[in-house]
Amino acid sequence: MEIPYPPGDCKLVYRIGERTPRESSEGVKFERRLASSVPDPSSGTDPEFPKRRNVLEAECARCPALVDSRERISWGTGSLEADIVVVGEAPGFGDPDTDRWRGGNWTGKAYTSRHSGRRIRSMLERIGYGEDAYFTNAVKCFPADSDDPTTNREPTDEERATCRTHLLTELETVDPDAVLATGKHATATVLEAEGRSLEGFLETVLEPIRYDGLDVWLVPILHPSYQDVWVGRLGYEPAAYLEAIRETLADVLE
Repeated sequence: MEIPYPPGDCKLVYRIGERTPRESSEGVKFERRLASSVPDPSSGTDPEFPKRRNVLEAECARCPALVDSRERISWGTGSLEADIVVVGEAPGFGDPDTDRWRGGNWTGKAYTSRHSGRRIRSMLERIGYGEDAYFTNAVKCFPADSDDPTTNREPTDEERATCRTHLLTELETVDPDAVLATGKHATATVLEAEGRSLEGFLETVLEPIRYDGLDVWLVPILHPSYQDVWVGRLGYEPAAYLEAIRETLADVLE
């Protein structure tokens, strides 16, 4: 069942080299709590799958190339009263042969892929914000690579700008206190909406950026697909990284 969308178009918690939560007694306690909470998607236990999606413009055809490459428009999911909006760059091709977690390109629901979707939803559940998050993408349709239609390319600047009105409508409607941007491109796209550029990404991870236009905090985090590669290079153990996300969100949501 689709729900029509309403009308209408800081500080860094832990810097590299500083003491991380795992090195403290509180970090050890948090790591133990994680072990007994919602398992990682690799364990076979899924986070809750979204039952509904929030449609802004049914059969949107603003970007002809994306219309040709997509299967479905990947609309946002979650409460319209959430305190946190999770923003990715764009849906991937997905896996049409999977029972449920096929990806937004096939389900029409953002962050429902087997890897990234399940992982980011599990992360939010594990740090206590699973029911207080709205999930979406800056670009709603799968951008296929011209050489391989099952591989995604980066959305063009024109596609980002065209779809940005949808993202801004979501942010204005949900009116969150924090935007959690997953990865470099999602972070850059959100900043572009306010005429700002991203000079370097890793330096901004978990460092809240004030988004004055919508009176919200932007919190960049690692993209779930690259998290395992980069989290250690930032000086974190996995549990400490989750604790740092939790602490950062708690600070900006005060």
